[in-house]
Amino acid sequence: METTLIKENLRRRLIFMGILLSAVIFLFLLNIALGSVNIPLSVVARALLGKPIESETHQSIVLLIRLPRALATLAGGACLALSGLLLQIFFNNPIVEPYVLGISSGARMFVGIVFLGGYTFGLDSLSPMLMFWGSLAGAMIVMVAVLFAANRVKSIVTLLVIGMMTGYLCSAVNSFLTAFAEQERIASFTLWSMGGFSGFTWSQVRVLLSVTTIFSIAALLMSKSLNALLMGENYAQSMGVGIRKVRLSIVFVTSVLTAVLTAYAGPISFVGLAVPHLIRMSFHTSDNRILLPASILGGALMTSLCDLMARTLFAPRELPIGALTSLIGTPLVIYMLLKRDNQL
Repeated sequence: METTLIKENLRRRLIFMGILLSAVIFLFLLNIALGSVNIPLSVVARALLGKPIESETHQSIVLLIRLPRALATLAGGACLALSGLLLQIFFNNPIVEPYVLGISSGARMFVGIVFLGGYTFGLDSLSPMLMFWGSLAGAMIVMVAVLFAANRVKSIVTLLVIGMMTGYLCSAVNSFLTAFAEQERIASFTLWSMGGFSGFTWSQVRVLLSVTTIFSIAALLMSKSLNALLMGENYAQSMGVGIRKVRLSIVFVTSVLTAVLTAYAGPISFVGLAVPHLIRMSFHTSDNRILLPASILGGALMTSLCDLMARTLFAPRELPIGALTSLIGTPLVIYMLLKRDNQL
């Protein structure tokens, strides 16, 4: 009887995983097909397969504008959801994510130093790698500060307040930089800080996809250790898990994923919080061998959907994707805080 139940649960989860994957692929194609110029899906498919199509304009739109953006939304959503899940495992709390803890704000501050302060560290231009390394430095510094605070406070509310204060501090630094920056730099930084995937270049996409793929694989390889960690440090150590190594790996993977997305797409909130929670509720499990790949797909799905809505709801005017993710995520955060408070 128990074996039958396990097989049935596995079958349901595999079916739901297949549905998630199918939805991601469908939204990926829709993101390429829909916009100010609608392109038939058959034409999109031919262009993606490298087959010639009649309209050179359509081919340019698909391959040079919409395909990089669609790939960026998939990778960006995966980064956000995976970072959120890893942090929730690290702190053993479902209401933390890079944006809430101020990690995204740290990345934003260092990108602001590059954007507004003009510190290119000897390089002639703002290359994709310079943006990435600047964002990574900010994310790592704030992550270390959060860990330092987490070792000294017991209340998650206090930790969240510290994260908020860190965000305000980073915003203050950017405000000082804005006061002395050139108008062109301010305009570029303002557009970037609203969050979005418009204007993605193939060089940025290559960096984003490479980092996302490598560190997603690294996270998936940690799934068994993460499961052991959920049972407590003593249990994990008895299973031969190196606690310090796993925790350092979580910190590094989370910081890199947060940094690479923030560098190119700007700060995007709530995806990292909402998606892991929704995936847990949908799959009814805490097994990270399932949650990790499902969160990657769920993050890609949510970000693709929000980006499609941002482009089409009030076309030709485009909404910042951060506004849509906040609109969806804020009620969910409030719900989880109230639910958690009622359980205490």
